Amino acid sequence: MSKINTENWLEAPNNKESFQKVESLFESVRIKRSSQEPSRLSQNLNSLDSIQIQDIEGQNKTFREMLTSTHTDAFLVLKDGEILFEEYFNGMKPDSFHLMNSITKSFVGMLVGVLVDKGILDISDKVSKYVPELKEGSFSNTTIQSALDMSSAVKFEEDYDDPLCDFWKESAVVGWRPDLVDESSPSSLLDFAMSLKDTEQEEVGGYHYRSVLTNVIAMVVERATNENLKDLLEKHIWHKLKTEQDAVIVVDKEGLPFAGAGMNACARDLARFGYMILNDGAYEGEQIVSKEWIDSTREGGDGYKERFADSDHGEMLPGGHYKNYMWVANPEEMMCIGIYGQTIHINRNTGVVIVKFSSFPEPAEELMFANTFVLLASVSNAV
Repeated sequence: MSKINTENWLEAPNNKESFQKVESLFESVRIKRSSQEPSRLSQNLNSLDSIQIQDIEGQNKTFREMLTSTHTDAFLVLKDGEILFEEYFNGMKPDSFHLMNSITKSFVGMLVGVLVDKGILDISDKVSKYVPELKEGSFSNTTIQSALDMSSAVKFEEDYDDPLCDFWKESAVVGWRPDLVDESSPSSLLDFAMSLKDTEQEEVGGYHYRSVLTNVIAMVVERATNENLKDLLEKHIWHKLKTEQDAVIVVDKEGLPFAGAGMNACARDLARFGYMILNDGAYEGEQIVSKEWIDSTREGGDGYKERFADSDHGEMLPGGHYKNYMWVANPEEMMCIGIYGQTIHINRNTGVVIVKFSSFPEPAEELMFANTFVLLASVSNAV
């Protein structure tokens, strides 16, 4: 394994180490845990080695074989608020941070729900109401809701296999791809968003996954509240969950968090987040996000399933939809998903939340993600 640096951190097998050390590689800020005692996660640890799983190619595999083949760094199973299984690999420990990638979006989506409940945001508003710099160009008609649902008109390519796609160019703003930076490069996430001029569809057209929309929502949230996204996540989500550890989020040169992919946390605290969603937005007797917001996310609405089915992700979750930065397989089963294999699986039928941190060799390897979903479903139904 090479010495980890900003040039090689995304490469396998370096990412098995680097995904646990993002704070030391890039400009970041801490989302501080509360001074309260952490909420208690009782343990009733079980072996899962007896679980037999048929992988996506029809091969019979053991639970351990599935963990290994999907490059697992951490695997935690929570059922009815109790930890049934918790193991770490590649040097990870219970208090280790791990890059969440797009699971970050799900935190932002829940925060927007809080601000909507408080009357601070109206999801029908255009993002340019709060960020007037975006009145011209790709985001001129983008609403908060269309940004939350990835149905905006903006043209933004997120093909991770293309090293020059827009996603990697945007990530270069926070240092993730220094090879893409030159004198003409945008210096901030806002500058990058302002540089996008083209549209590819009508507003609320098809579903098309574009991380830039979450960074725009971060700008909206900060302008609407006159507070930093980091502080808002800390106050309205992180403290309410009574987490064990801080979290970390990568920021640009202006201090704006990389809301599309930049958050890092430990597995237990992500389990708390998933358990809050499982329980209709409540945690330890406190309603953090309204049940109405969770229900709306689960149920989708007119056109959600159709837009998703017609997209590149339609075969990944047949019959599912995407709303408020959550992946919804059906009203009883939701997921938070990030590239390189980060997942929170939330199953109301079984009362199970599963957190899986991973270091896939490639960002979005379809077979590996498919087998990850098979693994999560098999464990959820077996415990």
